Amino acid sequence: GIVIAPDDITKFVPLQREANGEKLVSQYDMFAVEEAGLVKMDFLGIRNLSILGKAVEYVQRERQIKVDLDNIPLDDKKTYELLARGETMGVFQLSSSGMTKWLIELRPKVITDLSAMVALYRPGPMGSIPDYIERAHDPSKIKFFDPRMRDYMQQSLGLLVYQEDVLLTAINIAGYSWLDADKFRKAMGKKIPSEMAKQKTQFISGAFAKGMPLKKANDLWSLIEPFAAYGFPKAHAASYAIIAYQTAYMKANFPEEFMAAVMTAESADVDKIAAAIEECKRMGIVVFPPDINKSVVGFSLEDLSSLSQEDLRRSLSGDINSGAKQGIRFGLSAIKNVGEGAIESVIEGRKKGEFKGLSDLCSRVDTRLVNRKALESLIKSGALDKFGSRAAQLLILDQVLEESHKVAKSRSLGQVSLFGESGDSNIFSFSIELPDVSELPLEQLLIFEKDLLGFYLHEPPFLKSLKKIAQISSIKVMDLTDEHIGQKITLGGVITNVKKVFTKKSNAEMAFITISDGIAGIEAVVFPKIFEDAKDFLIRDQVVIASGRIDKREEELSFVIEKLERYDEENLDAFSNTQSAVEIYIPQGTGVNILQIVNKTLRDYPGTMPVVLLLSGSGNELRRLNLPFMIDPSPVLEDEIKRILGEGAFKKT
Repeated sequence: GIVIAPDDITKFVPLQREANGEKLVSQYDMFAVEEAGLVKMDFLGIRNLSILGKAVEYVQRERQIKVDLDNIPLDDKKTYELLARGETMGVFQLSSSGMTKWLIELRPKVITDLSAMVALYRPGPMGSIPDYIERAHDPSKIKFFDPRMRDYMQQSLGLLVYQEDVLLTAINIAGYSWLDADKFRKAMGKKIPSEMAKQKTQFISGAFAKGMPLKKANDLWSLIEPFAAYGFPKAHAASYAIIAYQTAYMKANFPEEFMAAVMTAESADVDKIAAAIEECKRMGIVVFPPDINKSVVGFSLEDLSSLSQEDLRRSLSGDINSGAKQGIRFGLSAIKNVGEGAIESVIEGRKKGEFKGLSDLCSRVDTRLVNRKALESLIKSGALDKFGSRAAQLLILDQVLEESHKVAKSRSLGQVSLFGESGDSNIFSFSIELPDVSELPLEQLLIFEKDLLGFYLHEPPFLKSLKKIAQISSIKVMDLTDEHIGQKITLGGVITNVKKVFTKKSNAEMAFITISDGIAGIEAVVFPKIFEDAKDFLIRDQVVIASGRIDKREEELSFVIEKLERYDEENLDAFSNTQSAVEIYIPQGTGVNILQIVNKTLRDYPGTMPVVLLLSGSGNELRRLNLPFMIDPSPVLEDEIKRILGEGAFKKT
């Protein structure tokens, strides 16, 4: 937030230094600065713009295609097909599970569809989404609360979608002036009860004075009131929709370049990197682990034809798309403890040719920048695997560094050998052979990889367990959003962190643990009663099954565990039986109108049981879509769903 004054700012508000002392901030809050006469402007930084810029750069360099994002076609078929399939990971504003579900139902065909979804997917307007989808597919269902609204709400299909819909309604229906309408907007945005009471009186009396019956005026107010506090201005929604479309366009048409750009931008977030690698696996894009001789700062593209079979074997992806020409190489900046200066030194040293081993690497880089911690992280993350085992390299690391420091000192003194010429780099090289020792245990390698990269290069022993346990998890961790707060879920995963504490009141032991489903993790709270029964298996790398509810603490989602069990093959079925869900089978070719009816029917029976849609895919494959609400699986609901979709459509699991 930036405040602007017509004169010296200290004539309007007192200032103070920010906590870290870097910036000046106002001592008045966001409301008081405006009352003091300052103009307040908020500037939003969007990481997706960096992703788009990097993706365009990659396409220019790799394909010699110049993409002008301001002039891409807004009717690109591949882009809308990608959105309609729900492949929204990395797409600005459209990647949450709830939004993805609505996009699959809407099957957007024009940019205004995206603009409307961006505006509607907010706490107030969200209830209008099913109506918008229904009207978008069947224009005959478009209706207006008052005939006078037809002139300015055509694009909104007769619904309150944008802030302008509210302002123009206040002006045209309730007789507001433009100045009054702006005051109305501010009152709703700030949710000041006293001001809202005044606005309600003014709005209803104004609508009545202009010919609307009193009851209908009250009904109109009840539609506007919950909406306007979250309403998007049309320009805001349109700007977001354009960026959403641009990111979807790049993903649909240049998938390798786009995903490389996403991972480069998110390199500091290990969970997002792990999620992006999973997305690459789904898309058939090959991702290679970090390599000291190939990796650059960010994630880069590599020509698959230039790689050896050994390189291809070490890829992190599953099946590679037939005909794929490019893969993505893991960037050095995504390895913990490897800073920008260290990476620059590595790239500079590599200009003389590929590094031959750990000794060669240390002799060619500045070991003040590529220090022991950075080298240890490079070894543990697998970036130096071509030089030998990680155990052997860690064993000689101190010895290599000691020797490299001696060489660096000699170099700085300008020493030459008896027969060497000044400037001959060979006189400063050295070599320390790797000892013949066994590699570190797999469990240790996995800990290093997860800690430094955010995922596993080696296949962890619990991977098969995670795949089986995923069948009874009601949702993936990466799909959890604020809309799931308060909902009960079942989650299976591996414990990656354990912090035991004592409660203040009763001094009873409890724990905060992190549960990962192999892609992303969430902090879970284990209260004393649950802890007492589970404490023997609350250890790192233990696979568990838990049920509980989603909460939010300190702006982060958390999982409050109500039941927790150790995973094993024998109790999976028993646990699964206690964690019921309803599966709704959607036959292939089911129309959007039918899906909307199914959605409305399910929502008419709220309860505590998860519900999953089984969507027909290619061949015999079924795609599972976890719905972001719970239902009561009553016999009446079961009959309703079977009547709509057929006898085999409703199943309790």
